[in-house]
Amino acid sequence: MSLFQILFRHLKQYPKEISGALIAMLLSALAVLYQPRLLESIQKDLLKGDTSKVVSDSIWIIGLGLIAIVAGVLNVYFAAKLAQGVTSDLREEVYEKIQSFSYANIDTFSTGSLTTRLISDMNQIMNLIMSIFMQLLRLPIILVGSFVLAIITIPRFWWVTLLVLVVLTIVGLFILKLANRQFEQYQVRLDKVANLAQENLLGIRVVKSFNQEDRQVNKFSLASDALNRLNLNIGYLMSAVIPAFSIIAYIAICAVTTMIGLQIKLHPTDIAVISPYVNYILTLLFVVWIIGIALMNVSRGKVSLGRIKEILDTKPSIIFNEAASDDTLSGDVEFDDVSFTYPGNTKPTLQHISFNVQAGEMIGIVGATGSGKSTLAQLIARLYDPTSGIIKIGGSDLKEVNERALRKSVAFVLQKAILFSGTIASNLRQGKFDASKAELERASAIAQAFEFVRNYQDGFNHEVQERSANFSGGQKQRLSIARGIISNSPILILDDSTSALDAESEKKVQDALEHKLTDTTTFLIAEKIVSVKNADRIFVLDEGKLVAQGTHEELLKTSNIYQEIFKTQQAREKRGEL
Repeated sequence: MSLFQILFRHLKQYPKEISGALIAMLLSALAVLYQPRLLESIQKDLLKGDTSKVVSDSIWIIGLGLIAIVAGVLNVYFAAKLAQGVTSDLREEVYEKIQSFSYANIDTFSTGSLTTRLISDMNQIMNLIMSIFMQLLRLPIILVGSFVLAIITIPRFWWVTLLVLVVLTIVGLFILKLANRQFEQYQVRLDKVANLAQENLLGIRVVKSFNQEDRQVNKFSLASDALNRLNLNIGYLMSAVIPAFSIIAYIAICAVTTMIGLQIKLHPTDIAVISPYVNYILTLLFVVWIIGIALMNVSRGKVSLGRIKEILDTKPSIIFNEAASDDTLSGDVEFDDVSFTYPGNTKPTLQHISFNVQAGEMIGIVGATGSGKSTLAQLIARLYDPTSGIIKIGGSDLKEVNERALRKSVAFVLQKAILFSGTIASNLRQGKFDASKAELERASAIAQAFEFVRNYQDGFNHEVQERSANFSGGQKQRLSIARGIISNSPILILDDSTSALDAESEKKVQDALEHKLTDTTTFLIAEKIVSVKNADRIFVLDEGKLVAQGTHEELLKTSNIYQEIFKTQQAREKRGEL
């Protein structure tokens, strides 16, 4: 799909706006072109002393001026409405496409870059559409018309008019070529500034904790200064356009006026054509200049459209079988010789993992940092596909499962608790959009969140501020767990999602999960063995391999790695580190 095919798909949804913009543009162009001809006629009538003709032509000039103004206003109205509509539709299409991306797709784009594309690049595309329907379709008509009428006005100086047009075009193309290189770099540098700003704002507590304000400010200033220098270079180029074009045009006007003056005795009526000729030459200057600016907008829009095309052309790395049933899957989970390597890496994160989990089992997953615990959980939820091997849920290969069925069947609670602006209820209902108040209370009670939610005067309608700044880490984790529980999915994955809880709260959550979710297959991923010791089975991962599995008591007898982790944590607990 080409760049402009992307726009055409949305443009065809607005036939009325396109027709209105084109008709208004055509009327405006014709009015602008014909006014100098009337001015020439008035001057010739003045030389003849025909005052009645002067009055009628003056009325026509005023009428054409009014037509040009009204047509110009209508052209702006329809073009703006068209540009806003198409950009809004395209932004929604891009956002929807991003939502279909897997983790692997998201990894190829930074968050700051995606944000810049949805905002800054979309604004450039809006300017592109405005330029096309306000200028690029109108200006060629005025350009050709002014050129032809200038020659008709003083035929013997046709070569001057042609020379002016050629020189203006050459200078304009040269400046445009220089500007194009700058525009491509501009969006890249803007991405960098956006990424730095986002990272620092999200990690402001870390920055302040380690007294890194000066270093981060300096880092941001360097990126911002580079963007500023690039902006200034673009500004310098733009500022050179009008002086360069003006010099060319006024040299031509001076030359033609001088030549007319030298030959005035041979062509006395040329006095009447000086004004319209100058008007047409200045119109050529103006049009070539505006075309240059419009082409710059087109160039910037084309760069931005290319960046949007990157997103739209990206194929989701995970394809679901939409023809499969939407029915919820059972809680059985099977890994058959599963291995996984992250894109861009050569060393496998998981190697030859095989196990069977029956519905309703509680499985604990432990291992050293980097052993592959979270990756294994992400494979169950099909956030990534295995490099090799087969994963089955409810007896069905995940590659043959409908996405809606999978999302209904697996609830995933991340270690990093993320709540969205809104209310507690709106956040919990992300797990189940039509959850009743009773369901909200049940889920929050299991997650030990109800004990602080009920203390709010507005309860579940309590506001969640931006980045959930009005909640502690433990509160956010408990609400995230409640959001996962409320979906009542057959499979619940808790990826170290009790790490911010105190020991007493964590114990209450584990007991509630064990006794109130007996039919749910639960995967508990944890750094601390105490968090999973009551699980039906515990999987021990080491360097991406499943090296042992069994109950807590069995592993203490049979697994050296598990024994070592347990003894180390006991020693740290005695020292107060855990």
